[in-house]
Amino acid sequence: MYEIIANPEDYQIDHLVNGTGNASMELSREERNNWAGEIINFNEKLTDFAKKSKELAKIFSSNDKISATPASLKTLKVQLFVINDSLNSALAIADKLESDIIKK
Repeated sequence: MYEIIANPEDYQIDHLVNGTGNASMELSREERNNWAGEIINFNEKLTDFAKKSKELAKIFSSNDKISATPASLKTLKVQLFVINDSLNSALAIADKLESDIIKK
């Protein structure tokens, strides 16, 4: 048996769950399947992202010439930083959630 102990305050979403109560409840099979589907959806998006990033890396590591304006190169750099920051945030949240689902 697992228990989800995620505290909404730790995720800065406590205002969204005010008044929902703190009594523990067992998740139905339907609800668990819905959550599993959402998580599979995340996984598929990450797989798609991995494919895209491998293709981009292939382009840059190839012997093909690449040209860019300073503005487009700066845009690429900024967007890669945004993606990196988003991935770091997502991994930190996933780590926290993983520690908030405990086996009893």
